[in-house]
Amino acid sequence: MRQIEFIKTFGGSKNEVAKSVVNCKNGGYAILGYVQSNDYDFILKKNESFDLFIIKYSDNDQLEWVKTFGGSNNDRGEKIITTKDGGFAVIGYSESSDLDLTQNKGDKDFWVLKLNSEGIIEWQKSIGFLGKDFGTAIIETSEGGFLVTGEIDVTASIGEGNFNAKSLHAGGDFWIIKLSSLGLIEWSKYYGGTLTDTPYGIVQTQNNNFIIVGSSDSHDVDITNNKGSYDFWILKISNSGKLIWQKNFGGSEIDEAKAIVETNNRDLLIIGNSRSKDKDINQNYGGSDLYIIKIDYDGSLLSKRNIGGINFDSGNSIHQTSDGNFLLSGSTRSTFKNIQNKGQNDSWILKIDSEANILWQKNFGGSNIDVCFDAIELKDGKIIGVGETISNDKDVLINKGFSDILIVKLK
Repeated sequence: MRQIEFIKTFGGSKNEVAKSVVNCKNGGYAILGYVQSNDYDFILKKNESFDLFIIKYSDNDQLEWVKTFGGSNNDRGEKIITTKDGGFAVIGYSESSDLDLTQNKGDKDFWVLKLNSEGIIEWQKSIGFLGKDFGTAIIETSEGGFLVTGEIDVTASIGEGNFNAKSLHAGGDFWIIKLSSLGLIEWSKYYGGTLTDTPYGIVQTQNNNFIIVGSSDSHDVDITNNKGSYDFWILKISNSGKLIWQKNFGGSEIDEAKAIVETNNRDLLIIGNSRSKDKDINQNYGGSDLYIIKIDYDGSLLSKRNIGGINFDSGNSIHQTSDGNFLLSGSTRSTFKNIQNKGQNDSWILKIDSEANILWQKNFGGSNIDVCFDAIELKDGKIIGVGETISNDKDVLINKGFSDILIVKLK
């Protein structure tokens, strides 16, 4: 069982959330999220609108730098990756057209930034139309460019955003954009139906196709087998964006896929949360379970498992560890199997093998709401988890505002 080395908070008097964390090529780790405060730990921030932030720590957990990026409106970071050149790439969304941004097409736009290892912007790009278009995931492709995804408001874009548009699309769709290494759009396509389809995770397969996962409550156009309400929706596309196959997994209630990772055997583990207990889902322990499925490259279901207790439990991220197993993050309101709930909602980190057997799990938090949105293994084998906390007791000793960045290290 892992033990807590430290739990710390970072923030100001208003709202901050950490969404993503990565190992850095020059050592240490970097945390991405969004910040509203302009005091305490963010004293250099110019205003009280939400900005994207990156915090860089050294190998020995010393703060090296803090950067905020944005304009005068609401700008948020969702995912950070390290790039082959030692820098970072970030995706989120922006409602601004000033300061660090040069344009806004309407409401929310995808916002993609490429930064060097010191957090200096090399280029940034806003991509969107009149509606709510928000980025959720980014990967660096094998040829050195980027694939980004998020949700496009197809109704508001009036069909724009798709190189091969279908007039039947509406609502929110998976929007997938291939960018060059300099941020130039190589192709742009959306996939989905007439309701709400939201992607959250991407992997590039070893034969240079892409698999994207998320949630969908559509049952038409690109989607042929909706099981009821929201499903895990998974699609495979070619390097040029051609749809190869699409699959739905779920039951009659809400089921949402949040993250995907490839195993050493070229299978794919997908995690999220499920409220169903029928059709593809054999059981449900409570309000919502962390749900894990394994599929192959053809989308065939190999295995499935629910983990949770009688209340609401969910998964947010999955990463492979150095021993070939997998580290998951999420949140739990339940008491079960070595988990003793500490408050309204606890942050949750667990390790599983490729068959989704739990190797260990750990929850932490206070009497209020605590969530872990991402967790990674560091180069020394220890673990960093990040998220948000509203607590100021039990495991969380200090809260500087309403919601603070939560950072936990396990040894």
